[in-house]
Amino acid sequence: MMTVPEGVRLAEERGLDLIEIAPTASPPTCKIMDYGKWKYENKKKQVAARKNQVIVQVKEIQIRPRTDQHDFETKMKHARRFLLDGDKVKVNMRFLGREMAHQELGMALMAKVVESLKDVGNSEAPPKMEGKQAFLILAPDPVKVKEYLKLHPKPVAPSSREEDEDDVDDIEDED
Repeated sequence: MMTVPEGVRLAEERGLDLIEIAPTASPPTCKIMDYGKWKYENKKKQVAARKNQVIVQVKEIQIRPRTDQHDFETKMKHARRFLLDGDKVKVNMRFLGREMAHQELGMALMAKVVESLKDVGNSEAPPKMEGKQAFLILAPDPVKVKEYLKLHPKPVAPSSREEDEDDVDDIEDED
């Protein structure tokens, strides 16, 4: 334990700063360090943390109670791709006119959405009605996504460099 003037003198001798760590402690705690270097390192750590964080986006897919099978399958392909990319999917269903009288058909279609995407994601909550719209939010399940990708590996596209070399070989063969 030393007095403040002794601490300031010691810090100046070393060419460092005296920084108060715990002002409310009895006695207050101070530390001798290079404050500029400490701020720089902290800023670097924050930048690295921001770089590594995953930003989850919510992608939206709109359907209607009368959406045909082919259109439904296409929209489910898009939703599956979004879930595999790590994004959440909001399925939005709009009821128009007399469709409001048959909301059970829309809810059955929402259940079909959940069923068709259960291999890569989970429903965060049951479908909800808000006015003339029903919506459902699906979140990717990391375990299911990993299993799905093991069973269905993405095809690897050849790089453009390899294609260019193949084209050159074909031209030489023609001569």
